[in-house]
Amino acid sequence: MAETGKSMSIIVTKGTLDWAYPPLILASTAVAMDLNVTLFFTFYGLTLLKKKLDLKVTTLGNEAMEMPMMGMHMAMPNLLAAMPGAPGLTTMMMKDLIKKKGVASIEELRDACQDAGVRMIACQMTMDLFEYQPSDLIDGIEFAGAATYIETATQCDINLFI
Repeated sequence: MAETGKSMSIIVTKGTLDWAYPPLILASTAVAMDLNVTLFFTFYGLTLLKKKLDLKVTTLGNEAMEMPMMGMHMAMPNLLAAMPGAPGLTTMMMKDLIKKKGVASIEELRDACQDAGVRMIACQMTMDLFEYQPSDLIDGIEFAGAATYIETATQCDINLFI
């Protein structure tokens, strides 16, 4: 139990590179602030628990995405996402920016969360739906359903959906 007695849960539903950062940053920060933290990985968020990650970024549907270039911010139009090779280019640009700025990788953040005691639950229904095996995912996680998450969430001070 955290010293503060406070707790937070996050439902993780997205599995792209850009959507992987918010729940892991918030979880690692909260656990460092002595909160008990639970992450519930469901649907596409479940892929963040895979042993080998190959995360990508897409600009499709993200009107707000801008990348710093040549001292300015360049918007990534949705039309660009439809072009062959665009997701790979966008992903490469984001990974380069993350490395250049010294931001931890998703694997590093995920490991830090585990090392600090963040409870990670893989949604069993999603496991079944997408035919994942426990051996596909990292060690040290739980497998449970929505009822387990809801039981946890009803006891938490903070609940987030990402």
